Amino acid sequence: MSDAALKEKPSHAGFLKNNLREYGMMLSLFAIMIFFEVVTNGTLLRPLNLTNLVLQNSYIVIMALGMLLVIVTGHIDLSVGSVAGFVGAVAAVLIVKLGVPWVPATLLCLALGGAIGAAQGYWVAYFKIPSFIVTLAGMLVFKGLALAILAGQSVGPFPPAFQKLSSGFIPELFADAGTLYPTSFAIGALLALALVWQNFRSRARQESHGIETEPYGFFLAKNLALFAVIAYFAYLIASHRGLPNVLVIMTVLVALYAFMTTRTVIGRQIYAVGGNEKAAKLSGIKTERLTFLTFVNMGVLAALAGLIFAARLNTATPKAGLGFELDVIAACFIGGASAYGGVGRVGGAVIGALIMGVMNNGMSILGIGIDYQQVIKGLVLLGAVCLDVYNQKRA
Repeated sequence: MSDAALKEKPSHAGFLKNNLREYGMMLSLFAIMIFFEVVTNGTLLRPLNLTNLVLQNSYIVIMALGMLLVIVTGHIDLSVGSVAGFVGAVAAVLIVKLGVPWVPATLLCLALGGAIGAAQGYWVAYFKIPSFIVTLAGMLVFKGLALAILAGQSVGPFPPAFQKLSSGFIPELFADAGTLYPTSFAIGALLALALVWQNFRSRARQESHGIETEPYGFFLAKNLALFAVIAYFAYLIASHRGLPNVLVIMTVLVALYAFMTTRTVIGRQIYAVGGNEKAAKLSGIKTERLTFLTFVNMGVLAALAGLIFAARLNTATPKAGLGFELDVIAACFIGGASAYGGVGRVGGAVIGALIMGVMNNGMSILGIGIDYQQVIKGLVLLGAVCLDVYNQKRA
């Protein structure tokens, strides 16, 4: 390698400064987890609490994946909480009251979520009505419809098979698991290895195309830390009851959306629409159709989250989904999505959702009231958006 090329290699400090948005939130997550682990006297990372943390926040992570795409295209969806509650109510009526088997009922509910997303996306994409107005109306409509079909009462319980969607765990391959579930731990360790291997492949691909990469020492340390953290969390999860079914669903979705947004044409087009819709349209991208599809996708994921939440509670309640949209939107912005559109990553949205989940869980363990929890979360969200505005001005 020439001396000129060596000089162009970024320093560790310079690389961190140029990628503050990406790595700042990851470091913040670790700092928040360490803080709550200390002040709760080790309660936060106990296997039982860690499993509960996953179960409590899985539906937020799932909806954050859809919300990220909506925000990247320059829009917002305020109706996701009400849609999740409404779909959960429909599932309760179908399964509990009408006796429909849970598998076809689940498929019908997912289709219903897609139809709701299509109805809202149609007005936003083709009639150019601001998404804030359309989805605000949707929030009110579906909140009212959930109250109507439940007649103001809770409906349940669900069949045990449906409950396993949220509260079930993957089966163990060994009859005597003891205090550690080896199948769950092995899956977690293999996932960690796969992520590290994929990172090395991506780096090699970037270098072969002459794309600037992070300093090798920093890259190596980051991947060693990634493997250690995932393996450790897999060990903690495997020490309780193994991998929850919902964690498997969530992991598959995260991998799918990460691949879609970074390695497919439609993923690149979504970012192009958010970056400059007029330029994207002039380049031949069907911007209206992409916007429409992001809302359909959001509707399906909101429906899935509603089913998981209903399965976890084992009942559908009129207040289900209340405030979900706030946590989901906050997760995306805290994770680095830009309020101006065109910027945001799946990993960032997941990290943002985990930050919100750890804060909720940690503050609950400490006995902090819901009133002050809302204040603290609001300040964190404001800080994340201020950082985004600062980065925009600096650029």
